[in-house]
Amino acid sequence: GGHPDTAAGAKCTIVIAPLLQGRIPAICTDCTTVTTPGETVDVVVTDYGIAINPRRQDIIDAVKDTDLPICTIEELRDTAYKMVGKPDPVQFCDRIVGIIEARDGSVMDVVRQVKKAEF
Repeated sequence: GGHPDTAAGAKCTIVIAPLLQGRIPAICTDCTTVTTPGETVDVVVTDYGIAINPRRQDIIDAVKDTDLPICTIEELRDTAYKMVGKPDPVQFCDRIVGIIEARDGSVMDVVRQVKKAEF
């Protein structure tokens, strides 16, 4: 397995990432490929704040009286968009180049070939 298996089997899954990777937001409204379902992620830690999955009230309660920069995932997204703008959607071809399988072997998502940029 990999991170999907670890996330699903862990008591607390924490994803750590810079909010921006170059000029690309790590937190966006829409993602292009699901590899780890969001419901298995408990906490996202970035250099601009920490978002806790609302389903994890126990974690929210544990940090409520701390000075940690707690915010919502939407606030992290909005911070990224304010800094670099909302990214243009990626354009894809119909050709499937990869299949993302869930832990049970079902198809969770597919990866499509990216269209060549036109300038």
